[in-house]
Amino acid sequence: MARRAAIGAVAGTLAAGGLAAEILSRPDTLRNRVLAAETPKDPASTTAGRARVAQQPSLATVDEDRDSSFVAGKGSKKPKVTGKPQEYAGYAAAAKAGRTSPGVLISKGGPLTDAQARRHLLNRATFGPRPADVRELERLGIDKWLAAQLSPVAKDPAGDQAWRALALAGADPATIRRSIDEYSWEAMFHTGIATLGRQMFGSRQLFEVVVDVFANHLHVATPSDRGWDVAPQYAVAVIRRHAFGRYSDMLKAAMRHPAMLRYLDNDASTRDSVNENLGRELLELHTVGVSSGYTEKDVRASAYVLSGRGATKEGAFEYVADKHRTGRVKVLDWSAANSSAKGGLATGDRYLDYLATHPATARTIARKLVVRFVDDSPPAELVNRLAQIYLRNNTAILPMLTALFRSSEFWNSLGSKTKRPLEDVVSSARALDLPFGPTTAKGLEAVYWQLTNLGHAPLAWPSPNGYPDVAPAWASAGQLLERWSMHRALSHGWWEGLKQEKLPTALRPRKGDTYREWFDRLGERLIGQRPDTRQRTALSTFVQAKLTSRVDQGRMEWQAGHVIALVLDSPQFLVR
Repeated sequence: MARRAAIGAVAGTLAAGGLAAEILSRPDTLRNRVLAAETPKDPASTTAGRARVAQQPSLATVDEDRDSSFVAGKGSKKPKVTGKPQEYAGYAAAAKAGRTSPGVLISKGGPLTDAQARRHLLNRATFGPRPADVRELERLGIDKWLAAQLSPVAKDPAGDQAWRALALAGADPATIRRSIDEYSWEAMFHTGIATLGRQMFGSRQLFEVVVDVFANHLHVATPSDRGWDVAPQYAVAVIRRHAFGRYSDMLKAAMRHPAMLRYLDNDASTRDSVNENLGRELLELHTVGVSSGYTEKDVRASAYVLSGRGATKEGAFEYVADKHRTGRVKVLDWSAANSSAKGGLATGDRYLDYLATHPATARTIARKLVVRFVDDSPPAELVNRLAQIYLRNNTAILPMLTALFRSSEFWNSLGSKTKRPLEDVVSSARALDLPFGPTTAKGLEAVYWQLTNLGHAPLAWPSPNGYPDVAPAWASAGQLLERWSMHRALSHGWWEGLKQEKLPTALRPRKGDTYREWFDRLGERLIGQRPDTRQRTALSTFVQAKLTSRVDQGRMEWQAGHVIALVLDSPQFLVR
């Protein structure tokens, strides 16, 4: 009972979903506009209403998507605007001009301090800081640290080591086919577990965060039934290869990869029976979005253009001219004669280039990045600025990131994002500075299955729209309890390969420490600030000692893990 009371006291209102908006429909959601378009007396009204929305795209608002629907609940708030939106000449200059608003992390707003700026950057640009990340940022300063993280040629020996621990991670189809039984999911699981390993142990953290954004944007569920031999390579050859490159290249690579073509059934398309799945998701999810004005006719034309693209039984891309649907096609403002089946592949690539450089696609990609790094309700002016940068730089991703980290909106957004389950668990392991060892692959596998139970194992979202990236999508008391259990599992070393013989010196009480001194040092190490008065009192109650008392070193040998887990349960740690 004491432990449960302490958790509630340290974690505060988060157990009741205090940071996440209640998910209630608003009058102007797309779903409600569909219902409004229906005729109640018509038995087929649902189908008719949806068709009407498809033919009247004005019923969809700008930036309408799944994540925006999650945050559209009654009582959800627009991002706080602190000062005039501005882009600065350098990252450190933008940080210096940053402002804070009262919230979970601070009780009173004001100028962003140096310490707050560094912690904010580490929380957003990594999966959670290790002590080495904190030291490196202090040594280099914000400008040099971000320049290093944004380097397209940076090395990551620690991440590479974690990746190699799983033999079939990212393997090509031929290797997978000669290594495992047909239709076995082992290589797909290896790829998901190795992805977790890079996130947990890698030093090239900003790259890993951006990889995660685009793995969810051009999503291929891994594992999935037909991806057994091709999905692992997709993660490397499409997403990781182009994450710091041009989106147009990533998009074209995805639309030629057997994993995507199988996942959305394009390999089943024939000129007489065209499957619309890929053509539809290309418009709705991957490029222009539902508010761009496309119709059902555009969806069919989109599918016609992509017909003929498929995969061989051996897992290689193939274009079969006899399966390509010829005839004039038009999607939005793009059209083509499409008269040659042999030339259908080239026609499709021109179509993809058109979509990749469409202003609506620019907004889609900009919005994804701003939601990830700034706010669940992305500031419109920042989205528009990044979209223009995307178009001016021929769809290059790095210039958008450079501008984002030089924006006032980023540095004014302290406390506005919440960790999802994956980030919570990975950041716990990084905060505890868990070491990589010979059996760490076993520990990663155990954590992977726990994340599966939490609904957030890497790459594993079953639908084409990827994992949600907003707090309301993950708000439930049951899930929060599972996260707290994970904090205890990691702090106590429950899994082989993810345990330490003894707690790091920085987490153990020092000889002569009072409990207050130890609690404060734990807070500074794990959450970037000291616990507040209420949290100190709760921790004191849990250890059944006064804050001013000297730490009982013997008792804390076995109880320290519980205290550390309680600090990880705090709202300050859950904030991204």
